[in-house]
Amino acid sequence: MKKITSLLALLIIVSACGVRQTRDMLTSGDYDGAIQNAVEGLRGGNKNAKGKQDYVYLLEEAFAKAKESDLRNIQIWFKDANPQNLEKIYETYVQLNNRQEKIRPLLPLKLLKEGRDAKFPFDDYSDQIVSSKNALAKYLYDNSKALLVTKDKMTIRRAYDDLLYLRSLNPGFKDTEKLIEEAQFKGTDFVNVYTKNETNMVIPVRLENDLLDFSTLGLNDKWTVYHSNRVKGMDYDYGLVVNFRQINISPEQIKEKEIQKEKLIKVGLKNLLDANGNIVKDSLGNNIKVDDMRTVRAQVYEFSQFKACQVTAKVDYIDFRNNQLLQTFPLASEFTFNYMYAKLRGDKRACEQDYYQYLDRRAVPFPSNEQMVYDTGNDLKNKLKDIITRNKFRK
Repeated sequence: MKKITSLLALLIIVSACGVRQTRDMLTSGDYDGAIQNAVEGLRGGNKNAKGKQDYVYLLEEAFAKAKESDLRNIQIWFKDANPQNLEKIYETYVQLNNRQEKIRPLLPLKLLKEGRDAKFPFDDYSDQIVSSKNALAKYLYDNSKALLVTKDKMTIRRAYDDLLYLRSLNPGFKDTEKLIEEAQFKGTDFVNVYTKNETNMVIPVRLENDLLDFSTLGLNDKWTVYHSNRVKGMDYDYGLVVNFRQINISPEQIKEKEIQKEKLIKVGLKNLLDANGNIVKDSLGNNIKVDDMRTVRAQVYEFSQFKACQVTAKVDYIDFRNNQLLQTFPLASEFTFNYMYAKLRGDKRACEQDYYQYLDRRAVPFPSNEQMVYDTGNDLKNKLKDIITRNKFRK
């Protein structure tokens, strides 16, 4: 009984909080929020229960005020005769209809004290929805076509958004799909990407090609397309220039180091001897065996091959419309060639096992200067991608 009483008390508290929140929404003018709360409060259990009467009163009042407010706004927008209000008019008619459909499944709702049904005067808004939708579709179409003849890309992008809305509103309306494609193209910033070599060295063609292969970077987005090869007849909005400033390549170096290695290892088993040199036996008369440990030594000659390449560059953002430099970012990368091998005199077992790999190696040819420069490419490309990702041409 105590558990049941506690549960009932909790339900009463929760219900009271819901009613209070709904009433606060109603008094603050959030009519649809109050309607949503009241509908949710009435859905569970007996909708005509005494404990739910507050929700019925609040729902009746909120519906009447919401409807009156919407119809008053529509009347004002019609008088204003501004075509930009057509979307508000259409969406408000849809809202009026949806509000009724939200309440309809709950009807009838009783007001027990007054002995009547709560009043929800519903209207048929289908004609208004259709006519306002058609008027809005025509406005969006005509206005978008007018915006597409402008040269301002941001304006054209707004037209693109309006055309997408028009397509969702009225699929197949005239040549909307064609206009969407036109808006996408005209609203896109095209960026020409190229390199400049300000060093006294030849930049490997492979490096330039890899660096400018933007298809592997995945940087093209909705409104920005990068071209490393100019398209004939294309008007480019921006330029992205990778200026190679300096290439430093170190001399080929081989460093030699002599290392003495020594290790105590087990070579087998031997008889255990006492202090007098006699063999020690166990209780059964068997010889006791112990590990036979020996010290092995080796002389190791370790060779390290080293060569380094550093490439420094800068990335320039250029506005081709006025030929102005917008931003400059530093770009640098370093690649090092490290290779180690070793020669041994003595017992190989004196070395650690993971060191054996160096003993099996021999000297290798150093990479060419061109290869060293090319090998900086992956790091350069990742850093270039990071610069472009963080710094868009148009905010």
